[in-house]
Amino acid sequence: MKAYVVGGAVRDELLGRPVADRDWVVVGATPEEMTAQGFRPVGKDFPVFLHPRTREEYALARTERKSGRGYKGFTVYAAPDVTLEDDLRRRDLTINAMARAEDGTLIDPFGGARDLAARVLRHVSEAFGEDPVRILRVARFAARFDFRVAEETAALMRAMAEAGEVAELVPERVWQELARGLAEPHPQRMLEVLAACGALTRLLPELRPDAALDAALARAAAAQAPLAVRFAVLTARLAEPEVHSVAERLRAPNEVRELALTYCRCREMLRCAASATPAELLETLKRADALRRPERYAGLLAAARIAEAATPAGLGRLERALAAAQQVDAGAIAAAAASPADIPARLDRAREAAIAAALR
Repeated sequence: MKAYVVGGAVRDELLGRPVADRDWVVVGATPEEMTAQGFRPVGKDFPVFLHPRTREEYALARTERKSGRGYKGFTVYAAPDVTLEDDLRRRDLTINAMARAEDGTLIDPFGGARDLAARVLRHVSEAFGEDPVRILRVARFAARFDFRVAEETAALMRAMAEAGEVAELVPERVWQELARGLAEPHPQRMLEVLAACGALTRLLPELRPDAALDAALARAAAAQAPLAVRFAVLTARLAEPEVHSVAERLRAPNEVRELALTYCRCREMLRCAASATPAELLETLKRADALRRPERYAGLLAAARIAEAATPAGLGRLERALAAAQQVDAGAIAAAAASPADIPARLDRAREAAIAAALR
């Protein structure tokens, strides 16, 4: 029985990047032998175990055979006769198909170190074409490392997209990969890769990527903007029904879709903020629900700044407008109102006056 560190930990070590987690492959063992040594089984689809002390994951070497459509249509074989090279061959990219033995020896049967040095994303074998999730993973790794896609891998991805395999992906898995790609240092590269292979028009037909969107996503990454802001930037030029359609199809989390929809509803007001009247600024606050959700309003302004949908002067006025409106004592106004029906109008007048004073 031998254990090897595999995959991302080896890749990141060779790149000089921090290694957060280490995954291990065990060759020549059975599940019974693993549990006898104190490993705790946790795998659902194939034998995976947690080390009794480090809690790191140890998976038995395995092979996979396509048995149906989509990314779940696989039959897994894990047994002591599966070699390390067999296990590495089933992986997606050469840069993820390397291993490190316990004595430090690098095992690299598919040229992953060479491709790392050349900054190339290349598939390991034709088995890549059996799993449509790998299209999204290549796009995500392009967004992380800014590597180019090898010509033969790009051709295989185009063939997969044309064959309709992308349509088999469940929304939750698509969102998981897209969200991770958006959060990477070069999110615009994800769109470029997906567009080049034809997957983008199948996954997100509403999007119309161009140089302006690429630049906005690059600015979002440079600003280390959170995911919700990056998604709002991604969908910033879409109509509200399109934003709703994209968010619904991807099963995007509520906070992500809410910010994107709020941006869409406030887009024209954001553009005119530099010359807006106090009443118009107050209307923007109300439409954005800024007084109840100031954290989402901050995300809205961040997205507008990154997407260059509002001038710096306009953004400053929007920030001052909220600060002024927040200073109005709603409780005192409600107590002084002649009837409950008078409260909303009195509050609006007081907040509008406070905004006007703050902008003088």
